[in-house]
Amino acid sequence: MRPPNVLYAQSGGPTAVINATAAGVIQAARAARGRIGKVYAARNGIIGALAEDLIDTGRETASAIARLRETPGAAFGSCRYKLKTPEQDRAQYERLIEVLRAHDVRYFLYNGGNDSMDTAYKVSAIGASLGYEVGCIGIPKTIDNDLPLTDVCPGFGSVAKYVATSIREASLDVASMHTTSTQVFVLEVMGRHAGWITAACGLAAERPGDGPQVLLFPEVPFDEAKFLARVEATVARLGWCSIAVSEGLRRADGKFVAETGFQDAFGHKQLGGAARLVADLITARLGYKHHAAVADYLQRAARHIASRTDVEQAYRLGAAAVRLALAGRNAVMPTIVRVADQPYRWKVGVAELKDVANVERTMPREFIDADGFHITPACRRYLSPLVRGEDYPAYRNGLPDYVRLRNAPVARRLARFDP
Repeated sequence: MRPPNVLYAQSGGPTAVINATAAGVIQAARAARGRIGKVYAARNGIIGALAEDLIDTGRETASAIARLRETPGAAFGSCRYKLKTPEQDRAQYERLIEVLRAHDVRYFLYNGGNDSMDTAYKVSAIGASLGYEVGCIGIPKTIDNDLPLTDVCPGFGSVAKYVATSIREASLDVASMHTTSTQVFVLEVMGRHAGWITAACGLAAERPGDGPQVLLFPEVPFDEAKFLARVEATVARLGWCSIAVSEGLRRADGKFVAETGFQDAFGHKQLGGAARLVADLITARLGYKHHAAVADYLQRAARHIASRTDVEQAYRLGAAAVRLALAGRNAVMPTIVRVADQPYRWKVGVAELKDVANVERTMPREFIDADGFHITPACRRYLSPLVRGEDYPAYRNGLPDYVRLRNAPVARRLARFDP
């Protein structure tokens, strides 16, 4: 009797280290020969699983899989696609189980953030009711760092390193030119409801006067007058000011400062332009010359400056997911448990998907200073270990040399299905 197969899928926005998790999954599954058969990947996340658009990772060399660890993007394709509840659309779940059954998949590993953990939880519950047992493991991934029950989410440490580095470098630039040029620099970073990435920018300010001097969190209602007074005082003291702002900055009434009026596939309001709005406000009210930038995809794709801690955690959680599946666990997620700050030590834990799905972890108030414009020492102690260590990719001709997989398709066995 042949051992059962694994289906792995990536979901949501990619990170610099999501492929390190994929490498951990595939290498751990290959090492479990005799207990696991083939390792398939769904092309473009759950959409590929529904469409029976599968990839045979067994066609990739050991070297190519190892190089995944240092390659950004989502190597098998990702998606933003929210499954309806089984009551709303049972046909979707029946189709998914039909695909898993057709390819003898008994372990489904879904790698993503909040909405992805919800998808994983739904899938974990439906197999038994449809007469096909499948172990479903959610693997955490999100630069937003907003999943509960894990000390940190893989992907966050690297984006934190990137934004802290970027705003430190930009601040030195502005400081050197402010007497005759730009006086204020504003960097917009991701974070709809949780200000973890904005907080990471604060790591760059280690001494009095260092930029960024102002952080704008989504957890702190934007007070225009108070903000302008802080900027004016900073420029009066230093001659310049650098600012990090979350895309999810909100006013006191709860409305996003930079709401566009559009929604994504999950019903989330599309945001954009917080940095420009804040910078224009400063120039209009205070007259300072400004520059504004949006980190956008650059922050989550920057594998060249990834945190070694982040890479190791992403890889180990991928391998841990395979172990959990082989142990017969279902509807769980491997987590990171902090053991100590100095020196930083951590271990792998386990959380129930029912306690994770659709739960968002925002910045605790004790991590934001009293005036709401910077991080506290407690926040710095939390963040600092997560950006430590370098894990540079291989370079060729002066540029990172990232792997491109063959992504050989698996022959379809079922009728066409359009998700």
